[in-house]
Amino acid sequence: MPDSEITRLTAELVAIDSRSAVSNLAIAERIEAELKGFEVERLDYLDANGVAKRALVAHRGPKRGPGRGGYALSGHMDTVPETGWQADPWAPRIDADGVLHGLGSVDMKGAVAACILAARSVPADVPATLLITTDEETTKAGARAVAGSALAQSLGLRGIVVAEPTGLTPVRGHRSSVSITAVARGVQAHSSTGQGRNANWALIPFLAEMREIQARLRSDPALLDPAYDPPFSDFNLVIDNHGTAVNVTVPVASCRIKFRSSHSVPPAPILAQVRAAAERAGVELTLAAEGPPPELPVDHPLIRLAAGLTGRPASTAPYGTDASELQALAPCVILGPGSIATAHTPHECVAVAELAAAVPLFARILASATG
Repeated sequence: MPDSEITRLTAELVAIDSRSAVSNLAIAERIEAELKGFEVERLDYLDANGVAKRALVAHRGPKRGPGRGGYALSGHMDTVPETGWQADPWAPRIDADGVLHGLGSVDMKGAVAACILAARSVPADVPATLLITTDEETTKAGARAVAGSALAQSLGLRGIVVAEPTGLTPVRGHRSSVSITAVARGVQAHSSTGQGRNANWALIPFLAEMREIQARLRSDPALLDPAYDPPFSDFNLVIDNHGTAVNVTVPVASCRIKFRSSHSVPPAPILAQVRAAAERAGVELTLAAEGPPPELPVDHPLIRLAAGLTGRPASTAPYGTDASELQALAPCVILGPGSIATAHTPHECVAVAELAAAVPLFARILASATG
């Protein structure tokens, strides 16, 4: 695969603003233009803010019965916000070392481009499926739409490659998250009058119990998973007083917690403790869970295939991907070009050589589906 082709398509996708907060219809249409000869199912929906979104399922080649289908390649169109960028995030550039810079270059428009080129490169008698999602960085709504797709469900897929950046090392499992939101309410007034009620005083006891849970997740051997690095679950806290001035009693105080756990650390006991703490503190609580943590054994056929083609043993990862939702369609392996180290940073980049290497690798995975 000539480097110029993967460079061209990646740069064209990076140049389109597809942050999760905005509509992705422009990039979805650009991707569909690359899929001549594919059957394409458009999965349109409005996100929670009423923004138009579209996920795509594309297929070319034979359709076989359940368990006898081909493999799918999957990636997402959306990106994180452009926080911290000094250069234009949507002006892709290639430096002297052959590294392509731009928002979404590694997470994961370069991988999406590699998936498209790989699917187009296989012979017409090889089943080739693309599952292109959006809102991966936020709600996984695009992946849930794809998992419910009539076309995708009809293909009898035997496996899915989620092409997130892994340095082309197969990842057999990762953590999945529950988003926890707690809201305390007070009465706004000038703080000097004594007429208000500060919502923080209700939120603080809840936060104290969350701190105890976070400490226990990192220290209790029963809550650790040595198959992951780090072995403890993520329990990350963000607090918000929604712009209240220091001389005003806070009318609304909220916190958000991202709780990521692996397959061997069931979240239910921890979430029960969170609910009990919220009830004691009198705060409103909302929980939004992704699908369960995907994890395949090292001897699973899909993992053996990925490890054999790459020559690298499968690992696990502490982050999450669309695999938490797409596993409802077929077993998933996470395998893609580039390093997660620059993702979600203002220095996001990916080596063109690694993108180019991903194309024949993905094509070999598709071609391995015989009979």
